[in-house]
Amino acid sequence: MRRVPGTAGARPAGTLPRRRYNPPAPDEGGALLYFAYDAHMEPNRLRQVAPGATFCFIAHLPEWRLHFPICNGDGGLPSVKPQSGNTVWGAVFKMEQDDLTKLNADQAKEGRVATTTQAMDREGHRHQVVVHVCQSANGEYRPEPAYINLMVAGGRHWHLPAGWVASLEEHLAEA
Repeated sequence: MRRVPGTAGARPAGTLPRRRYNPPAPDEGGALLYFAYDAHMEPNRLRQVAPGATFCFIAHLPEWRLHFPICNGDGGLPSVKPQSGNTVWGAVFKMEQDDLTKLNADQAKEGRVATTTQAMDREGHRHQVVVHVCQSANGEYRPEPAYINLMVAGGRHWHLPAGWVASLEEHLAEA
């Protein structure tokens, strides 16, 4: 391994320095991390409900599955639930309690409640996050196309893995 001349213990020539990982720390004001996997990934939709939310990073919920248990007339709305062998990708946002309270109310209209779990970022670090889940699933429904379009737009905007976005788009082809 060739070293950069004159730098004892330096990195090998032609390599970039490692980026230090700095996980987001909660603010003194009590900021929380929110994991969005649904239509709230779409920036304009989230901004309407939680204008102070700031994007932090993309992550996934390992051993969780996306499903559509909430009947909404034009199809099903999504939720997530623990299930081995699956993963759900989404965007993580930092927000203050006031915005989370508004978001909780908005999610309740769609049949979801806040719970906490751990999300894993692309570097393998785990983070405690708030995620909204359906507590009283009443079946499985064909996904609502307009809602899926918002999820796809959000997934593309935040550069979620292409395979995840493609799996969302497959629901549109089935409609």
